[in-house]
Amino acid sequence: MELNGSQIVLECLLEQGVDTVFGYPGGSILNIYDALYHYSDKIHHILTSHEQGAAHAADGYARATGKVGVCMATSGPGATNLVTGIATAYMDSVPVVAITCNVGVSLLGRDSFQEVDIAGVVMPITKHSFIVKDITKLAETIRRAFKIAQSGRPGPVLVDITKDVTAAVYEYEAAVPEPVERVKDTITEEDLSRAVKLIQKSERPMILVGGGAVISNASGELAEFVQKVDAPVADTLMGKGAYDGTKGNYTGMLGMHGTKTSNYAVTECDLLIAVGARFSDRVTGNTKKFAKGAKILHIDVDPAEINKNIISDASVIGDVKEVLAILNSRIEQKSNPDWMSHILEYKEKYPLRVPEGLSGPYVVRRLYEATKGDAVIVTEVGQHQMWAAQFYSFQKPRTLLTSGGLGTMGYGFGAAMGAKTGVPEKRVINIAGDGCFRMNINELASAARNRIPMIQVVINNHVLGMVRQWQSLFYGKRYSNTTLQDGVDFVKVAEGMGAEGMTVTSREELDEAIRKAFAAEGPFVIDCRIDCDEKVWPMVAPGAPIQEAFSEEDLDEKVSNS
Repeated sequence: MELNGSQIVLECLLEQGVDTVFGYPGGSILNIYDALYHYSDKIHHILTSHEQGAAHAADGYARATGKVGVCMATSGPGATNLVTGIATAYMDSVPVVAITCNVGVSLLGRDSFQEVDIAGVVMPITKHSFIVKDITKLAETIRRAFKIAQSGRPGPVLVDITKDVTAAVYEYEAAVPEPVERVKDTITEEDLSRAVKLIQKSERPMILVGGGAVISNASGELAEFVQKVDAPVADTLMGKGAYDGTKGNYTGMLGMHGTKTSNYAVTECDLLIAVGARFSDRVTGNTKKFAKGAKILHIDVDPAEINKNIISDASVIGDVKEVLAILNSRIEQKSNPDWMSHILEYKEKYPLRVPEGLSGPYVVRRLYEATKGDAVIVTEVGQHQMWAAQFYSFQKPRTLLTSGGLGTMGYGFGAAMGAKTGVPEKRVINIAGDGCFRMNINELASAARNRIPMIQVVINNHVLGMVRQWQSLFYGKRYSNTTLQDGVDFVKVAEGMGAEGMTVTSREELDEAIRKAFAAEGPFVIDCRIDCDEKVWPMVAPGAPIQEAFSEEDLDEKVSNS
């Protein structure tokens, strides 16, 4: 049947199972928005306050559901406003398709009004970017975009369509989406054999779980693998929930703000098995002193990650779920009682501590208790992000959505809107610092307008907390431009945007606010006022090895002895 380009776009989205898109209209994309008017019973469009919010919402939708998230924007500034969200998705391997529309073909290259080469702009931060200038290539390109976004290591793809293509008419033929196969052809017998030998020889194995285990839905295979290897388990920020954080052999996050137990265990192990982790600098600390006594076995779908940051002794390249299933069938049951007992002693000796009174850790721990771990937690970036990772025990995958690679302040609120839209049956809570919340506070109006019952918790210390922590520890307490003491009242802002809220200054008030938030039918803001000098512990100084993690007590002792 003959359809115009805008209708073809929407029909292709329906082919791919898309039920929700996030976006903001404008002149160049107006034809698609006109078509959306007639598809409103099939595709739910959520209007955000800013295009960046749309990109983050598509990202949050994708992370929470495992499906492709879709966002839309017009040409010029509309398209460039997506860039931070696209880069965020790229760094964390999130499947997003961004659809933008550009000026007509005859106006390209003439510095026309709102013309930007967005396909060129995003080239370094997408798996692929397309510009469609021919109606005959439109359907094929959109289908390819979805396939690329989901294949292998997922990531964002941008499709830019000229305005004349969205208006042109062409014959549309429906197509069934090509299946997205798991990467198995790179798994070699030689690599598997070497991996099995390393595992069987090991007496002090340690397993590090990264985001790849979440993306591949490998939790079941991972649990079996951990049990057969009989090893303690640490995770990265992106790996949270792939392994049940309430298990006795779970040691917590690794790295700059990881637990001492995890950092010591990785330093002392004789085999470190990295499962879908990319050895970020925040995880490894000083790479020259990282796991020096250990062999490294690296399992990852992306061959580019092997030996990129840490040199491995063996590797298996392929989908994590597939690799673990094969290894589980080949390794013999191991038992490492002395090693496991040693690590459990560390856990008892170096627990994470919740300060007295209303504090960031207390707020997170109380949210965990109130939800019983059954919620999707979204975060912004900073101290609150680390407290969420430390004090909320994630038991299932896709329950922590956070910007790990890019560290995007302003990510969380849009992502939480997307997550709540994708999994409406789940309680969704975005945890933010006051600095981050200001970044995209305009999206509060979007959540209120769409009656999205998400909860926004602000850990409000009236400073840029993590930067202030660094200034305090490494910059002689010179607090340059990190103090936010002003008259902003987040609850009044929330009410002004059509939401509800409550200011919290005590533990008792927090419980009342949580009860109200759980009962709310729209967005609810909990503004938690905490001390400006509260810090995230433990910490590894930048450039130091992870075994030199220090706590507040260590710092006090060092000062008293100096």
